[in-house]
Amino acid sequence: MKFALTTSFPASHGFATIEQELRDLMQAQGFGVLTEVDVQAVMKKKLDLDQEPYKILGFCNPSKAHKVLEANPDVGIFLPCSGVIYQKDDQVHVALTDAQVMFEMIDDEQIAPVAAEVTEIFTKVKADLEAKFN
Repeated sequence: MKFALTTSFPASHGFATIEQELRDLMQAQGFGVLTEVDVQAVMKKKLDLDQEPYKILGFCNPSKAHKVLEANPDVGIFLPCSGVIYQKDDQVHVALTDAQVMFEMIDDEQIAPVAAEVTEIFTKVKADLEAKFN
């Protein structure tokens, strides 16, 4: 089962540049970064491992989060919607949550339209990234 919307770009564009564009595009769609984990820094600090950049970004749109939490408070375990950006060799990879797939297991008619809308927005962000860097 495909659970993420994925794309990749040449590392020559720069990890930080691609990350900033991702953040800007998400912000333009009403999604801010609620959580951030710099996996590269954590692995260095905790395990003294050197690795390429890897970040987990928790994206949140308060009005959409409110709708799904009102429908079912337990849905909070799936929030915020995650995105990852990481470099592997000569590519920077971006993966965004496919909310429709994630929320299919809940099977709630109040949540399904919000999940579809989020997936549509994330698909647009992915396409906008591809237009800019490919």
